[in-house]
Amino acid sequence: MNLGWTMSTYLAKQFLLSVALVFGVCITLAFVIDVVELLNRTAGRESVPLLTIIRMALLKLPNLTEKMMPFAVLFGAIWCFARLTRSQELVVARASGVSAWLFLAPALVAALLIGIFMTTIYNPFAATLISYYEELEARHIKGKPSLLAVSANGLWLRQGDEKGQTVIHALHVSDSGLKLRDVIMFIYEGKDQFRGRIDAGAAQLLKDKWRLEKAWVTGPDRPAVFYPSLDVKTSLTPDQIQESFATPDTIAFWDLPGFIAQAEAAGFSATKHRLHYHALLAAPMLLCAMIFVAAAFSLRLARLGGAARLILSGVLTGFLLYFFTDVTHALGMSGTVPVALAAWAPATTALLFGMASLFNQEDG
Repeated sequence: MNLGWTMSTYLAKQFLLSVALVFGVCITLAFVIDVVELLNRTAGRESVPLLTIIRMALLKLPNLTEKMMPFAVLFGAIWCFARLTRSQELVVARASGVSAWLFLAPALVAALLIGIFMTTIYNPFAATLISYYEELEARHIKGKPSLLAVSANGLWLRQGDEKGQTVIHALHVSDSGLKLRDVIMFIYEGKDQFRGRIDAGAAQLLKDKWRLEKAWVTGPDRPAVFYPSLDVKTSLTPDQIQESFATPDTIAFWDLPGFIAQAEAAGFSATKHRLHYHALLAAPMLLCAMIFVAAAFSLRLARLGGAARLILSGVLTGFLLYFFTDVTHALGMSGTVPVALAAWAPATTALLFGMASLFNQEDG
């Protein structure tokens, strides 16, 4: 038996309404918690007004809610199916010959469309806002802007102290930014007074200094001077360079492949970004998997009775999924398992678990 258009539309609307309400609760909680966290982080900083904190929380909110969407779909689906069962609507549908697979179809289509929308449209929007958030965070909380940028023309680094700043450009990078080749250093006194430049064949970051090889030092109104080896003081550390590398959340889905190629060509490891890219690709499947998991729990527990058991099972499932996702991503980051496997494993496992449970209930 096939579902009619009217019934399919009705079930899809009920599912979307439930997910929207749960998602609204998630948005509210995320915003309140983030505002409180930012207030704690800016405590004692009189220069950070409340409006700036609220603005930062709003900029970060899309990124937080993007991560919450699988759980919003899970709890929204559980609530939707339990509500339809309690009102006898699904009981009547089952009695008329509609299988669980059929009445799940509208929710699955809706979840798939939500996943595609989140990956292709919502993610670029969230990435743009979180990049603005990180700029404000660097300015008002960390007290320092980003030190590093990777482009098709190579690597750009910036270092500075109370006397001036040095902008470093390198065409080739190795050892995650600790070794540079074809290096140019632009030296500024104060903020913008140019004092000279250094061209070197190679540079290596050591403790408190850059060790330059085959360096030419030039400046205004003076001839170039060659040094076989030259040390330039720096306050940069390997950890600072790694922390300044663009985080995956700040790069839109459509820009990730190009950024990964540029980063790897520049000599940086883009494992984290590649993992994030595959996780975004797997997002629609993960949302569909949440429908099967929700149906497996809500249908079985609706027959056994007990809303408390239903809620507890949903919370436990969400916690296990979150834990499993963190474990697989950690394994992917360490290189223990392939990045693609680590990113797709949570969605695939949840999908197989939900489908197996539903098969057991309906056909077993």
